[in-house]
Amino acid sequence: MMRKLRWTMEGQSFWDLDVSTPRTLDGSASPVPTDLQLLPLGLSRGVRLSRAKQIDFMQQFMAAPFVPSYTPSHGFSLQRVFSIPFSDSGSATLLGQFNVQKFVSSLKKSGFGEMGQSISSLLQGIGRHLRDRSLYAFGISSDILLTPDDALLISFDGYGDSDILRTKAVLHHKFLHHDLTMEALSPGLFVDKSGKYWDVPSSLVIDLGSADTDSGLSYHLSMHHNAGSPSRSGSEQTCMAPFCLLPGLSAKAAFALKKNLEIWRSNAKKLKRVQPYDIFLSNPRVSLSGIIGAVATSYFGDISAGSAAEGSLQEFKGLYVQASRIRSTVFADVFASISFSAQYGMFQRNFLDLTRFSGRFDFHSGSKFLSGAMLLIEDLSNSQHPRTESVKATLPNARFSFQQQIAGPVSFRADSGVAIDLSKEGWGSLQVEEPTFALEYALYALGSAKAIAWYSPKQREFMVELRFYEN
Repeated sequence: MMRKLRWTMEGQSFWDLDVSTPRTLDGSASPVPTDLQLLPLGLSRGVRLSRAKQIDFMQQFMAAPFVPSYTPSHGFSLQRVFSIPFSDSGSATLLGQFNVQKFVSSLKKSGFGEMGQSISSLLQGIGRHLRDRSLYAFGISSDILLTPDDALLISFDGYGDSDILRTKAVLHHKFLHHDLTMEALSPGLFVDKSGKYWDVPSSLVIDLGSADTDSGLSYHLSMHHNAGSPSRSGSEQTCMAPFCLLPGLSAKAAFALKKNLEIWRSNAKKLKRVQPYDIFLSNPRVSLSGIIGAVATSYFGDISAGSAAEGSLQEFKGLYVQASRIRSTVFADVFASISFSAQYGMFQRNFLDLTRFSGRFDFHSGSKFLSGAMLLIEDLSNSQHPRTESVKATLPNARFSFQQQIAGPVSFRADSGVAIDLSKEGWGSLQVEEPTFALEYALYALGSAKAIAWYSPKQREFMVELRFYEN
């Protein structure tokens, strides 16, 4: 299951979201749709606050001169932003990153602090190490509001320990009932379901989606073009890249029908003259949500050849058409998702006034589910032990989230996937997949905003983020 460091119920949407990661100054990576039944619609969300804007806000309003992050490839680093407003509709930012862990390691290797060293020699040693360009990374970005409905983001990220210069341009246009997003990356950073990162030399995505609604019909149309051979990011190991990252063009269309059902809502009155720490978390309730839809994806070029080469077609149960003359492949299938959420407390009092539990069950391929269910019924009717592949096909991907207020605006949150290990005897055992732990600080003066410090044990990544209007 694709790792998503956005929480299970945020956005209330089935579309794939970008993954948060401290591996880049931009702070995000796109998911790789390696499974044919997944929805590769990474741009199906509104414009998020850029990483530079997040850090600038924390510096100005949260007394945070530096924002920390950690990743195994770079170690512990500190970030700071310098903002340069140039007009009422735009601003530029300079984001600087200093690798503290690498700096301390270089001092230890050089024998810094040994007995007998004078103060002047110590200062000279520090200055010599500070001139090491590999300790630094810099990013320049500009947010421009072209019109009330058009926003443009341009960024350039450079790293002292690498020759890679990451560039990004994102244009977002709001129609009356649709959102249009065009994103160009060079190189683009992608992460697959096993947690491996990939660099694609050039990537262009155009996405048109209906505006988010609580219930009803929504749809997305997108085109994705890759150029150049993908490679493992920050690794010399050679392995086969996911076919979706190979050079070529893909076009996608997805439609979904969503229905929300509120089972229970508290009638208790809120405390007078006490503002909730988060207005979106001030109503105790139990609710259900269901989504059913269909997705069709067409691949052209090397992507089409790679899809067949990976042997994915033997497992794919949906509609599949391949035209060898024009090197194209079309996949189509249905999907469904069921989610629930339960909350106790109004998040007004100082202690233990918020307890939330939510979960989601995703059926990425309706055709696989039906074929697996038929095989399962056949095995049971013949008094045979159910085949492992049929049981796997009927099991959904499951994710759960738990949040508990600790004191005041501070709460603890845990998010994880859960899977059944069918390799063991019987019905197997439960396995925890991709757990993420976080401390959240609600900025209740803004209505619904929070600073989040999260840690992923599997990826060994730590990051501090700022988010607005997300449940």
